[in-house]
This record gives sequence, structure tokens and C-alpha cells, in this order.
Amino acid sequence: MCGIVGYIGDREAADFLMDGLAKLEYRGYDSAGIAVYNDGAIAVRKKAGRLVNLAEEVKAHPVVGTLGIGHTRWATHGGPSDVNAHPHTDEKGNFAIVHNGIIENYMELKEELLKKGYHFKSETDTEVVAHLCADMYDGDFTSTVRKVLARLRGSYSLVFMCKFEPDKIICSKKDNPLIIGLGQGENYIASDIPAILSYTRKTYIMNDGEIAIVMKDNVWVTDLEGKPISKKVFEVNWDAEAAEKGGFEHFMLKEIYEQPKAIKDTMSCRITKDGKHVHFEELNWTPEDVKSIGKILITACGTAYHAGLLAKYFIEKLARIPVEVDIASEYRYRDPLTDSKTLCIVISQSGETIDTLAALKEAKRRGARSLAVTNVVGSSISREADQVAYTWAGPEIAVASTKAYTTQLVTLLLLSLYMGRLNGNLPVDREEKILADLTKLPDQCQAIFDQVDFIKGLCSTFKDKEDVFFIGRSMDYGLAMEGALKLKEISYIHAESYAGGELKHGTLSLIEAGVPVIALATQLEVEEKMISNIKEVKARDAYVVGVVQDGDTEVGKTVDDLIKVPASDDFVVPILAIIPLQLLAYYIAVSRGNDVDKPRNLAKSVTVE
Repeated sequence: MCGIVGYIGDREAADFLMDGLAKLEYRGYDSAGIAVYNDGAIAVRKKAGRLVNLAEEVKAHPVVGTLGIGHTRWATHGGPSDVNAHPHTDEKGNFAIVHNGIIENYMELKEELLKKGYHFKSETDTEVVAHLCADMYDGDFTSTVRKVLARLRGSYSLVFMCKFEPDKIICSKKDNPLIIGLGQGENYIASDIPAILSYTRKTYIMNDGEIAIVMKDNVWVTDLEGKPISKKVFEVNWDAEAAEKGGFEHFMLKEIYEQPKAIKDTMSCRITKDGKHVHFEELNWTPEDVKSIGKILITACGTAYHAGLLAKYFIEKLARIPVEVDIASEYRYRDPLTDSKTLCIVISQSGETIDTLAALKEAKRRGARSLAVTNVVGSSISREADQVAYTWAGPEIAVASTKAYTTQLVTLLLLSLYMGRLNGNLPVDREEKILADLTKLPDQCQAIFDQVDFIKGLCSTFKDKEDVFFIGRSMDYGLAMEGALKLKEISYIHAESYAGGELKHGTLSLIEAGVPVIALATQLEVEEKMISNIKEVKARDAYVVGVVQDGDTEVGKTVDDLIKVPASDDFVVPILAIIPLQLLAYYIAVSRGNDVDKPRNLAKSVTVE
């Protein structure tokens, strides 16, 4: 989950390292540090807390040199502190290491090294790697790294420096992301593309089991045994400004307002020019391909899991294929009934979520076909899956996902229409109707943005509350889960979601005077039932905000406040209805003085179990 950067060239390394870490701070902000080589020694600067603390340390004690590595940490082994911050070195300072991941056998290795007389300063698993380098050093930096990697079990992106060979940085990965930026007379290493966008667009995307020897004029990639590997240059086509705030106070708000464009981009090449059909050129499925699917497994984590819950409704209703949705971190521990007739769909914004990657590998091991729905080209999940449907949301920097979620829903709805037509279960006129409403989405978003002052006005009711409840039925239940997650992850208010019909099975005991309830009632076929559920909480004096389609005349009679979204097809309206919940969560968090883009204890890309 941590952020990694590296530089080798002719300019001051610290400048790039600090700039790169600022672009990657969303990956972890418990501590940060850099190591720079100069005049026969490696100088390390590191501080607990946000990057600004490190910046002050570097300003007070500058480091000079043209080779260096850096790290921003999300703590796993050992709490946030100066001593646990990366980079870590061996006792003599001959090696410096930064690491993203978990070394599963670090205690075994640590005990071995302690018996040999090595001393440890930190509680981290990473420090073990630095001491192991010192212990296994054979006079050749590259050979030593290979031997060290052979001893490690677990997940990692690792970057190594050695003062004896200051003409190179060595890096390798297993399960965690790592890219190399290719410059002229200089080269870069990073966990994620935004760190290097201002410097180069030419990259190598590292694969598991590869080692890169990065010099200022060359990059050599080999396997763990030293056999050369030929790499293709991946050219990044993102606009560099897309990774900046663009005048918005926070990335999250910027990304909420980017949703019309992101939705349009995701649809653009997947609807025929006449607007009547869906096509996925990247999949190119035949009717036989779809008819051979016995069932679909959707597995994901967090927000992506909530997208999967709605996809179950999409696929089962439109394509009539049975779907099970599983939390990725639980899937492989229940001996799942997955086989060659299963299509496994994995959903991940980053394409690096380690639990989702592990679930994908397990499903493939059991014979399943696989399809990744992800935002990041060249990510680990995109490479592991048999096929990929990209969401084209563009860079998403804020930890709380917004545009990635809506584009996941768009992609999954399009996929459902595609499958339904191919297997003959979707009437032509139904596909046309849904597509007609889907193409209106980008413009309809503005109707929600026009209500932002009203949504801000609701914050005074919420900001000092300890509990908020979200309720919904049918597809609104999955939406309620995502709305609750958005609120709690950035406002730190306890928020829970419930199927409307489950209130009377225990939850009503928590409803008392003044407790806020957000009631999602956009699904017309269950509206009557939802009104009954709203009346149940109103009878206990709850404060209720309803979310309905424009033109609804019934729900407003039973709630305290009403948010309206443009009327649309029942399959399309959830994509609109999440936007006011995103805005509400954002403005409540701001009103409470929280750091919206970097909520406590969280990071953007979860690359550890």
C-alpha cells in the first residue's frame, strides 16, 4: 500500500524524490523518507507523519546527490514512527531499501540474523531485507539482490541501493505494483504513474519475478536467475493535469465533478453509432461464448464490491445468468464451487488490490475464465486476467473512490446488455431503451450538481451525529452500502446500510429521535415497500432524507428532506443516485475539518492482506 520512488541521473535526486512522493502520498501517509548517495555514503532522512514533516527535515538537513530512493508509508509491521519509516539500512549503511508489501517469513529471517549478531532498530519486516543484503553480500550488487530475493516469501515491491555500486538502482516486484520511467540520461522508479508524469511518458511495467538494473543510460531487465527479458515500452496517454487538483479544494471533489466526462469516455467506443447496441471489441464474444457460461462469479473489495452487488442485478435480470458476488478476501478460504463453466469477473480500480488478485488467481486455478474490470492499463490484475474491460475513468487520486465506481457501474451495465443480447435473453427494444437513458447520463449529472447548495445545507444536521443509517431495496440496497461507506471513510461518522425489509429484524432498536436515516427510493417496483420502511423509522422520530427520481410524488409525503435525481431507467438511475451521496459525504467531512483526500488509517491501493 506504500508509495515508492527512485531516481538516477545527473540532477539532484532529492528534488524528484520529494515531488514524486507528493504525487504518491495517497498510497500512505504514516511516515516518509528518502535515501541519497553522495561521495561514498548513503544519507537517510525520514520522519513520521505527513510528507510536510519530511520536507522540513530535508530543508533543515539537505541531502546532495544524483541517485536516491524514497518512500511514503502505510503501516503494517510496526506503528508509525521515525525509526519505522523507510528507507531502512544495514548497520554499516552499505545498503538502503524501500519496500511495499509484506515479507511473510521475516520473523524466521530475523531470528537467523539475530543469532549471527545483527542488531535491529525498527519493528518492520523491511529492515530484515537490508540486513540480509549485508549478510549475503558477495562483492556483486546484482548477484546479492538475486540471492536475497530467493530467501523472501510474501508480497513486495523492493528497491535497493548499494554504496559500493553507485551507478545503479535495482528493483523487483511480486504482487505489488512497480513501474520504471524511461528518460534521457536519467531513469525513474515509482509505484504508480502520477509520480513520473511530469518527467516522462515512456515506461516499463514490471511483472512478477522480474529484476530491473536501472542505470542513468540503460535499464536491464532479467528474471530471478539473470536471464534477459525483453520489455515493451508502454507510453502513458494521460494528461498530466489530470493528476492535479485543477482548482478544486480536494481531489475528491474534482473527481466527483469529472464523472460526466469519465462516464462518456467509458461509453464512447462501446455503443454502436446508431445507439441501439453494445459492442465490446476488446472481448469479441460470440453467442456460443456467452451461452457456455454456467454461472458468473464477481469478486472484489470495498467500493468495487458494491459495484459488483449492483452488477448481480444487471446480469441476472438482463442476461439471465446466475451470479454470485463474493468479497475477495473471503473467496479463497471457503473451498468455492468454481469450475470451467464459471466466468470470474474481478473489479478493481487500481488493478493492484492484492485480495482481488489472489481471488482471481484462485478462480483461474479452479478452471474459471476470467475478466477484469479495472481502470489502470498494465496493472497486475489486467495482466493476470484472460480479458480486460477498462473503465477509462482517468487517474483517481483521492482515497475515497467516486468516478471509478460510477464507471465500473457503466461498464458492468454495458457488459450485461452485451451478454443478454448475445445469449438471446434481452429483447431488442429493452436494450435500446436502456442505452437511450444511459447516453443521457453525462448531461443529467449537471442536474445533481445544481443541487449542491441544498446538499451543503443538510450538513448541519449530520456533522455532529454519531450514527447514520442508509436503507434501500433492490438495487438501492447496494447503493445504500456504497453511500454508507463514503460517509464513514471520510467523515468518521459511524454509518451502516440495511435492506429496507431488514429494519424490523433488529435494527429498529437503534432508531430514536433525531437519528438520521437516508432512504434510497429510486427503484419504482419496490417504492411502495420502501415507503412502509420509511414510515417505520419516522414512527420512531428519525430524521429522514429521501432520494428519489424526479417526478416522484409519494416519498416526499413521508420524509423530512428530499433529494431528487433525474428520472431514468431503473438500471441507470443508481449511477445518478450515488452522486448526491458522494457530495453529502464530502461536505460533511469538510464541515468536520477532516482531510478528505487522505482519511486516517486508509490508503488508495490496498496491496497487503
